[in-house]
Amino acid sequence: MDKQTKSTGLPTLTKEMIWMINFGFLGVQIAFTLQSSQMSRIFQTIGANPDSLGWFFILPPLAGLIVQPIIGSLSDRTWLPKLGGRRLPYLLLGSIIAVIVMILLPNAGSFGFGYGSLAALWFGAITVALLDLSSNIAMQPFKMMVGDMVNDDQKSYAYGIQSFLSNTGAVLAAIFPFLLTYFGVSNVAKKGVVPQSVIISFYVGAAILIITTLFSVFRVHEYDPATYAKYHGITEADNKEGGNWFTLLRKAPKAFWTTTLVQFFCWFAFQYLWTYSVGAIAKNVWHTTDATSAGYQAAGNWYGVLAAVQSIAAVIWSFVLAKVPNKYHKVGYAGSLAAGAVGFISIFFITNQWLLIISYALVGISWAAINTYPLTIVTNALSGKHMGTYLGLFNGSICLPQIVASLLSFVLFPLLGGSQTNMFIAGAIAMVLAAISVGAIRETFVE
Repeated sequence: MDKQTKSTGLPTLTKEMIWMINFGFLGVQIAFTLQSSQMSRIFQTIGANPDSLGWFFILPPLAGLIVQPIIGSLSDRTWLPKLGGRRLPYLLLGSIIAVIVMILLPNAGSFGFGYGSLAALWFGAITVALLDLSSNIAMQPFKMMVGDMVNDDQKSYAYGIQSFLSNTGAVLAAIFPFLLTYFGVSNVAKKGVVPQSVIISFYVGAAILIITTLFSVFRVHEYDPATYAKYHGITEADNKEGGNWFTLLRKAPKAFWTTTLVQFFCWFAFQYLWTYSVGAIAKNVWHTTDATSAGYQAAGNWYGVLAAVQSIAAVIWSFVLAKVPNKYHKVGYAGSLAAGAVGFISIFFITNQWLLIISYALVGISWAAINTYPLTIVTNALSGKHMGTYLGLFNGSICLPQIVASLLSFVLFPLLGGSQTNMFIAGAIAMVLAAISVGAIRETFVE
């Protein structure tokens, strides 16, 4: 680790305030997880072909790639005290839109468009894009508020809390359909219609998003422009005129780019996890590729459980990573990603639903590292100038690899035999490359 300087001059916050800064992240992550864990299921249920899934999975990262830098740049120059400050107004706006879309998306097959019809698929595609756009608007403020308000000594703790809430939200979202089915809600529906277990899960998620967002909006008081400038050692004018994105990228610290390289391989792999897990589990365990069958819907529920296992493992492993000394950060980072690679390749081989718990626990270990290290490394290397814009641009390290993975799927999918299971080979290779790439990172700190 390369220590250039230490501390930003920001005050020490109470643990309660750090929790409140992050609390709304719980609801936002529920929306994201319902989307990622159920999107493939929804689209195949309403008639999408597996070889065309990549088109639908391009939309969410494309929305994030465009929206997050814009939100970061705009919020750097925003001050609306009656609506919460500079970041919170965007959280409120994004959450409102997300709630509306969460009510619409699972009903894509319930409006009489017809199984496999272009109208049904377009409706689903548009609502997914809107959900991801609004969720990105709502999510970005939490990342930026930690950078704005939390000093270097508390930053790892703050992002750790964010990771904990994120994974807790993911667990809740992932098991909703399974639990609702257990308590008697129908998990099957007529051809082309999404089951009630999924529809109600989205409704519950929307309600939780509203509640958690309001907690953050009413309990967090952001620093006004003068106080922010004072704490970060900059002038008020530094953020008022925004900044040219290309110029900012040229001036970005080296840690920004080396971490981006690791992120590329990680998010490439996870795009295939979200896209093909249900189909792979259905084929390997339930021996079906028919999206209208009860076996396929059971696989969809089981993937929800496995996604919860992944998140629980991530929560537990986050506490382990929090105890890793700074000089061993790269060892923890690379080792966690390597464990994820083992998890990915094991999904290709395993045909027992219970053994898949081990696979997704290993994937969860890598997920903990992905949610713990990158933002801490990048925000420590940044000054207070254009913090939101930089974090919005850094989101490209999440979105671009997902877009690339989706586009490459049109080549890889037929090349790998047209099997959703085989796509996990590509995911495992990407995770190995991610682990190797950690060696290029050198952490720095600025005042």
